[in-house]
Amino acid sequence: MEKERISQHASVLAVHERILADGMDNIWARYESQGLGAPDKRCPFCMGGVRCDLCSNGPCRADAAKDKKGVCGITADGMAMRMMLLRNVMGASTYHYHTEQTIKTLRATAEGTTPFSIAEPEKLRRFAGRLGLALPPSMAQCASDLCDFAEEDFNRKADEPSRIVAALAPQERQDLWRRQDIFPGGIYGEMLRATSSCLTNVDGNYVSLALKAMRLGVAMAYQSQIVNEFCQDILFGIPRPHPMRVDLGVLDPDYVNVVPNGHEPFLGFAMVQLARRPEWQDRAKAAGAKGLRIIASIETGQEMIQRWPMDEVFHGFTGNWLMQEAVLASGCVDLFACDMNCCMPIDPLYAERYRFRLIPVSDLVSFEEVSERINYEPSKAAQQAAELLNMAVENFSGRRAAIEPVRNLPVREAVVGFSTESILDALGGTLDPLIEALKKGAIRGLAGLVSCTTLRDTGQDVHTVRVAKELIKRDILVLSMGCGNAAMQLAGLCSPEAKEFAGAGLKGLCEALGTPPVLSYGTCTDTGRIADLIAAVSSALGGVAVPDLPLAAVAPEYMEQKATIDAVFALAFGLYTYVNPVPTVTGAPRLVKLLTEDCPSVTGGILNVETDAVRAVEAIAAHIEAKRKALGI
Repeated sequence: MEKERISQHASVLAVHERILADGMDNIWARYESQGLGAPDKRCPFCMGGVRCDLCSNGPCRADAAKDKKGVCGITADGMAMRMMLLRNVMGASTYHYHTEQTIKTLRATAEGTTPFSIAEPEKLRRFAGRLGLALPPSMAQCASDLCDFAEEDFNRKADEPSRIVAALAPQERQDLWRRQDIFPGGIYGEMLRATSSCLTNVDGNYVSLALKAMRLGVAMAYQSQIVNEFCQDILFGIPRPHPMRVDLGVLDPDYVNVVPNGHEPFLGFAMVQLARRPEWQDRAKAAGAKGLRIIASIETGQEMIQRWPMDEVFHGFTGNWLMQEAVLASGCVDLFACDMNCCMPIDPLYAERYRFRLIPVSDLVSFEEVSERINYEPSKAAQQAAELLNMAVENFSGRRAAIEPVRNLPVREAVVGFSTESILDALGGTLDPLIEALKKGAIRGLAGLVSCTTLRDTGQDVHTVRVAKELIKRDILVLSMGCGNAAMQLAGLCSPEAKEFAGAGLKGLCEALGTPPVLSYGTCTDTGRIADLIAAVSSALGGVAVPDLPLAAVAPEYMEQKATIDAVFALAFGLYTYVNPVPTVTGAPRLVKLLTEDCPSVTGGILNVETDAVRAVEAIAAHIEAKRKALGI
């Protein structure tokens, strides 16, 4: 594969050469081998979403043009939407697993059994107040009451309306969702309802299945994502802007390097707290290292770097999931702690070759031929963090003697830590300056870049960076989340100097506020947080309905099941939603029409797919300009 099909980032290209020289199995070779004569060419039925193997009569293939149905009689449209809904259930359940771990951690912290504390008591009280809870004077009691309320709401039946959604969602969205029967109950009830609907011979109606997906998406965004991120803020701090070292150059082989990886930051934060103590630095030095460092990675890393500033111990951030093999093949890692999501099944092969300890720290994660594990328990977090650090220190001398590391890899600084609160702080405590910039046209609109990273059609992050540059060139302010956020950070777009890529209006705003044109806003779980920000913008503009705002959701390189439910929620929320690569529904023409043409009359949302970055952004900009004109701004 050509360099541009490998990665956007020079650091990954450099380590890729090492991976090839070492003869290692790698993601790029595996991707290429899946193609039918070309890397991106796959089975046409699978690419069209019209293949099903849910029952023993299959696998079945459907062909809408020939009116060819599955054995049960399901149409191509029903087959494609049913598979999409099942992917959405997986995405929702994984998001909610993280949320449950956060609630457990907050409850245990309130009980005084974790190494953590209530870092943001005011946010705790503010969030509890928004949910309609009484506010006892004790922070511990307030946190406990919040956990009780959340868990009760999670467990409502599907026909029992969610109190969390009722408390947090814009009223005009709630009214629409009720009219369309997509106002959800509890997240568990919605997952039960959605999964049961996908059984053979239950629901084969693509419209019904699409509405159930939207209903599940609304439940997930408010009950899973917003509750998760707000409670993590309460525990570990509200994200506020600060510089952070990023890219593979943060890995120095002469240090003990511990890399927490995945989506949950709990043990990562616990290890940073311990590693900052002099006795742990002394242990590392006694083993022959210059010191002990915690290096953040993937979405666990984003959760950490958005909230805590860097220092010589919490040293920096590597990047997103597609560079995982490059991180491991650098020869600099001593311990790779794998929590739920985005730890690759190939990792044991790399652990053996590059001499690091591979330790699952979630009961969800398992590798072939890896028996060691430490399943995270909030009340044991300090003890578990110490066990992990000990393993890393013990590993150092063997790794350093056996493995020649890759040195002098790129490193840069990005500004991270933007949140609704920190954006308000930067604007003087009110959205008025942002609203004025929108009204005067200094910025034409806002884009929430909520993206993964994938090898489909382009190399890692290549398309994402192209799309972001085209957006800011057109004076569209970008808020970046997910693995796509790492793409922005490593490409320099989250640095103040990136204002030179922006149009004159956005550049002027960046100069006035001292901010980059791409605001590093968090992880994939922050989709709900940005919905809350959009609600605030709607209110500040006088109650403008969400579909009428000059906004877009942008996923230039979505990859997995969590991303698909994010997109479905964006459509239910009423947003113009751009996704790439083309989703696997093209074999379902009526479903394609529902999603791309009919959805505006259902929720106000619009789905657009386009593989060319310039044409994609031209369409986004045209949508934004149409909304500005309708609003008279």
